[in-house]
Amino acid sequence: MAIVIVATIFPVPEHRDEVLAAHAKAQQTVHDTEDGCLLYALHEGPDGRLVMIEKYTDQAAFDAHLSGAGLAELRAATAGKFAGPPDLQVLTPLPAGSAEKGIL
Repeated sequence: MAIVIVATIFPVPEHRDEVLAAHAKAQQTVHDTEDGCLLYALHEGPDGRLVMIEKYTDQAAFDAHLSGAGLAELRAATAGKFAGPPDLQVLTPLPAGSAEKGIL
Protein backbone atom coordinates (compact mmCIF):
# COMPACT_ATOMS: atom_id res chain seq x y z
CA MET A 1 0.00 0.00 0.00
CA ALA A 2 1.17 3.53 -0.78
CA ILE A 3 2.68 5.74 1.90
CA VAL A 4 2.14 9.51 2.03
CA ILE A 5 4.52 11.81 3.88
CA VAL A 6 3.86 15.42 4.84
CA ALA A 7 7.03 17.17 6.00
CA THR A 8 6.78 20.74 7.28
CA ILE A 9 9.75 23.02 7.91
CA PHE A 10 10.25 26.68 8.71
CA PRO A 11 13.40 28.03 7.08
CA VAL A 12 15.23 30.79 8.90
CA PRO A 13 14.21 33.85 6.82
CA GLU A 14 17.74 34.83 5.82
CA HIS A 15 18.31 31.28 4.49
CA ARG A 16 15.02 30.93 2.59
CA ASP A 17 16.56 31.21 -0.89
CA GLU A 18 19.29 28.70 -0.05
CA VAL A 19 16.72 26.26 1.34
CA LEU A 20 14.54 26.61 -1.77
CA ALA A 21 17.53 26.04 -4.05
CA ALA A 22 18.56 22.96 -2.07
CA HIS A 23 15.03 21.57 -2.30
CA ALA A 24 14.89 22.17 -6.05
CA LYS A 25 18.14 20.24 -6.50
CA ALA A 26 16.98 17.43 -4.22
CA GLN A 27 13.62 17.21 -5.99
CA GLN A 28 15.36 16.70 -9.32
CA THR A 29 17.58 13.99 -7.85
CA VAL A 30 14.62 12.21 -6.26
CA HIS A 31 12.52 12.47 -9.42
CA ASP A 32 15.39 11.12 -11.55
CA THR A 33 16.60 8.29 -9.33
CA GLU A 34 13.80 6.97 -7.11
CA ASP A 35 11.41 4.81 -9.11
CA GLY A 36 9.25 4.13 -6.06
CA CYS A 37 8.61 7.83 -5.49
CA LEU A 38 5.24 8.78 -6.96
CA LEU A 39 5.13 12.37 -5.68
CA TYR A 40 7.73 14.70 -4.22
CA ALA A 41 6.37 18.23 -4.37
CA LEU A 42 7.26 21.33 -2.35
CA HIS A 43 4.66 23.94 -1.41
CA GLU A 44 4.90 27.20 0.54
CA GLY A 45 2.40 28.50 3.08
CA PRO A 46 1.54 32.17 3.61
CA ASP A 47 3.54 32.15 6.86
CA GLY A 48 6.74 31.01 5.12
CA ARG A 49 6.46 27.35 6.05
CA LEU A 50 7.57 24.86 3.42
CA VAL A 51 5.53 21.69 3.07
CA MET A 52 6.87 18.72 1.14
CA ILE A 53 4.15 16.30 0.09
CA GLU A 54 5.53 12.89 -0.79
CA LYS A 55 4.04 9.61 -1.96
CA TYR A 56 5.82 6.28 -2.25
CA THR A 57 4.66 2.98 -3.70
CA ASP A 58 5.37 1.13 -0.45
CA GLN A 59 7.54 1.01 2.66
CA ALA A 60 10.54 -0.28 0.71
CA ALA A 61 10.39 2.76 -1.59
CA PHE A 62 10.18 5.11 1.40
CA ASP A 63 13.12 3.32 3.05
CA ALA A 64 15.11 3.74 -0.18
CA HIS A 65 14.30 7.45 -0.13
CA LEU A 66 15.54 7.79 3.45
CA SER A 67 18.93 6.40 2.43
CA GLY A 68 19.01 7.97 -1.04
CA ALA A 69 21.26 10.63 -2.51
CA GLY A 70 18.53 13.28 -2.82
CA LEU A 71 17.71 13.38 0.88
CA ALA A 72 21.40 13.17 1.85
CA GLU A 73 22.17 16.18 -0.37
CA LEU A 74 19.22 18.08 1.08
CA ARG A 75 20.22 17.42 4.68
CA ALA A 76 23.79 18.55 4.04
CA ALA A 77 22.75 21.72 2.18
CA THR A 78 20.15 22.82 4.74
CA ALA A 79 21.88 21.98 8.03
CA GLY A 80 21.33 24.81 10.51
CA LYS A 81 18.97 26.71 8.21
CA PHE A 82 15.65 25.80 9.84
CA ALA A 83 13.96 27.53 12.79
CA GLY A 84 13.38 24.13 14.40
CA PRO A 85 13.17 20.44 13.64
CA PRO A 86 10.94 19.32 10.76
CA ASP A 87 7.46 18.05 11.50
CA LEU A 88 7.28 14.72 9.68
CA GLN A 89 3.99 12.88 9.38
CA VAL A 90 3.89 9.41 7.83
CA LEU A 91 0.35 8.71 6.63
CA THR A 92 -1.46 5.66 5.32
CA PRO A 93 -4.26 6.44 2.84
CA LEU A 94 -7.83 5.62 3.82
CA PRO A 95 -9.56 5.68 0.44
CA ALA A 96 -13.22 6.65 0.21
CA GLY A 97 -15.52 8.11 -2.41
CA SER A 98 -14.24 8.01 -5.98
CA ALA A 99 -10.99 6.24 -6.85
CA GLU A 100 -9.61 9.41 -8.45
CA LYS A 101 -10.50 11.86 -5.67
CA GLY A 102 -10.48 9.72 -2.56
CA ILE A 103 -6.74 9.11 -2.37
CA LEU A 104 -3.63 11.19 -2.89
